[in-house]
Amino acid sequence: MSYLAIREEELKNKIAQNYFGEFDCTQIVGNVDFCVSSPLPPKGGTDEITSTPPLGAGGLWAEAKKGVSDVYKSVVQLILTIGKARTFDKVLPPPFLGAFDAEKIAFLPYNAIQEVFYQNDFNWNVAPSNHETKEFKQVYDKVKTTIENETLLFYYQKDDQELREFIKTNFVVGNVATSKVRIDKNNFITIYTKWLAAVKPTIVLNWEIAKKNGIIDADFYLADLLSSENQSLKDTLYVLLKKDYYEFEKTLNEMGFFDLKRTSFNDKQKAHTQFWNKYERPPKEQYWDYIVERRDLLVPQDVRERKGSFFTPQIWVELSQKYLSDVLGEDWQDEYYIWDCAAGTGNLLTGLINKDHIWASTLDRQDVDVMKDRIQNGANLWEKQVFQFDFLNDSFDKLPKELQAIINNPEKRKKLVVYINPPYAEADNRRGEGRSGVAVSAIHQKYSEKMGYTKRELYVQFLTRIYIEIGGCKIAEFSKLKALQAPKFIEFRNFFKAKLEKCFIIPARTFDNVKGQFPIGFKVWDTDKKEDFLHIQADAYDEKEKFFAVKEIWAYDNFKFINDWVKTFRKTNSESIATIIGVGSDFQNQRLVRIEKPNMEVPADNHHWQITKDNLIQSAIYYVVRKTIAATWFNDRDQFLYPNPTWETDKEFHNNCLTYTLFNNNIKAKQGTNHWIPFTEAEVGSKDKFESKFMAHFIAGKLKDAKSTALFEKEQTTKKEPLEFSAEAKAVFSAGKELWKYYHKTIQNSPPAEGGGANASFYDIREYFQERNPAGKMNNKSANEKYNELLAALRESLDILAKKIEPKIYEHGFLKR
Repeated sequence: MSYLAIREEELKNKIAQNYFGEFDCTQIVGNVDFCVSSPLPPKGGTDEITSTPPLGAGGLWAEAKKGVSDVYKSVVQLILTIGKARTFDKVLPPPFLGAFDAEKIAFLPYNAIQEVFYQNDFNWNVAPSNHETKEFKQVYDKVKTTIENETLLFYYQKDDQELREFIKTNFVVGNVATSKVRIDKNNFITIYTKWLAAVKPTIVLNWEIAKKNGIIDADFYLADLLSSENQSLKDTLYVLLKKDYYEFEKTLNEMGFFDLKRTSFNDKQKAHTQFWNKYERPPKEQYWDYIVERRDLLVPQDVRERKGSFFTPQIWVELSQKYLSDVLGEDWQDEYYIWDCAAGTGNLLTGLINKDHIWASTLDRQDVDVMKDRIQNGANLWEKQVFQFDFLNDSFDKLPKELQAIINNPEKRKKLVVYINPPYAEADNRRGEGRSGVAVSAIHQKYSEKMGYTKRELYVQFLTRIYIEIGGCKIAEFSKLKALQAPKFIEFRNFFKAKLEKCFIIPARTFDNVKGQFPIGFKVWDTDKKEDFLHIQADAYDEKEKFFAVKEIWAYDNFKFINDWVKTFRKTNSESIATIIGVGSDFQNQRLVRIEKPNMEVPADNHHWQITKDNLIQSAIYYVVRKTIAATWFNDRDQFLYPNPTWETDKEFHNNCLTYTLFNNNIKAKQGTNHWIPFTEAEVGSKDKFESKFMAHFIAGKLKDAKSTALFEKEQTTKKEPLEFSAEAKAVFSAGKELWKYYHKTIQNSPPAEGGGANASFYDIREYFQERNPAGKMNNKSANEKYNELLAALRESLDILAKKIEPKIYEHGFLKR
């Protein structure tokens, strides 16, 4: 809500109504602009101190200003107003003084400045509103530091929730001390985002250069958060707050002394003080370890993707260790060595019991410090076996000697489990928008030719180095399924010859900060057993760790795809009735598959072709195969395939697909002749002749001579049998006909302003009834309830038809189960 354009009196009314609605804001105390009190009426008059404070224990005296003002000066004006009238001698003062304008409100504990009212030889007989007097400047100088350090400042827009919480907590009868917003494991991320806007810009640091050197703003936030009186409480943090400056990057110099980098604030710590005045620091100690351990939640997205700062949820950590036990045996932790070479803060190793056999390395010094801090708090690791190591760039010579001895011994390597959740970043996305430098590494260069296209994926680089340089080991890894299924990853599968012993898949969205509907798989590989990956049955779990299906995962290397099938029918010389736009052969971007106007211009790299009388059935089959099964995380990497020949003779399947397509496309009459009306004028009660009867003739079997390519010749030299439809398809036609009939009846009295009129397509009919909102988007529903009923009936029949079609998609081999 914006208060910028209103007068002061209206502003006071709005603030009273919006934030202090439960309190009495009608009382007038001296010359104070705005007063908040409890509903209790005052006892006694205005010339004596009341025995029960009229403002209650949660009261406020405030100065109000329209527009945007300096609230510090407004507080000084309020002090002069109170001092001049000696208001505190007549009415018991409230706990808070304050000031507000059109964008913000400030609260100052009364006891923080009450001494100013009792100074000797001060002339209170001045106009408080005159900010140029000697007295105003004298009071300002006297209380300026106190105001800066003690004021709680809230902006209506960005701090609305905190402001309401502050009022709810502090404006309570009997409350004495000021209560600030408490920070816990549920809100420390939200507060971090506010800190980024308020405090980060005031820290003297070139953040881009700092980020390149592994220094991120989250470490400064943690230094602030886990502090008391501006002194960090955990010495193991990478950045420490030391009153009015930060200390970080402690390194040992040639003389044996520690060198420290430090930085301070560009505003004398003013914004920092204002911000933290609103929050209780530190959080309860029970949350400290969790907050430090979940530093990954504060890591910027680009850094997180590159470095793999994706916290593996504990439920999947535990499940992965159960699967390792199933593959390697109950005593695997005693019989095998374990190295997490992308450890982050080490949570993947939680639950492991034999710390003598565990090594953890990570790219960031900060994460090493976090792991060592966790060790001090009970994490089952040895400090000497936790170390900084860049797996994609550093030489194995930098590894601890004991770990080197295992890696360099072919027999011991067979007893090494590389247990990782590696970074998922890729050099560019499917749109070709480059992420500069993301995939560049020594491994990228060393094995570039072998990895080919797949070198763009960081997790593939991890797997490649492990496979080639630590051959014979076991790999237990969380990653996407592209390495198993994607056609472009065949180069990786051509050299990565290892036996996939066991696998489970889970929704990616169960990982913090991972967006998208796709599966993440946990896979246990034995690199000592050389074999091609072709297929595996993976266990599938939902968000609550509940097993719900066995998923067949195929490599597809020996399969042809649906877009290969398209090549057999897309070329035609006949007149176009529509353009069909397709995508790659998996479920990603299914929503982009659509039918549009004839001869539409489409980028050359998109799969598309013209629909004509020659390929209408095949095109409808393609469209329905791609559209009727919803894309989910579970099927995200499944590939649509070249069908078996059985589809050719399944006429019911053909006609079901055509039916579904007729009532589910984006054809618009205003873009050209609509060839997709499946009814005759008489069937739907049209008062005008249709420009095209193609679809009705096609359904009725009234086809032109095979040599003819035009749609509208007078001669109909060839007659075929009318199409026969299933009961489910007939139900769709029946529901569709009722909708068309209602549309034609309605437009007789209320013709459309634009669009198809009598030649309206299904899209046009929807647009006519549902209309568009001010942003130009079609509304989800219509104000016409009869139309809503007819549309709901049509959609219900389409859903039933889709369920009938779905098993045929698998039966004819378009998808593998």
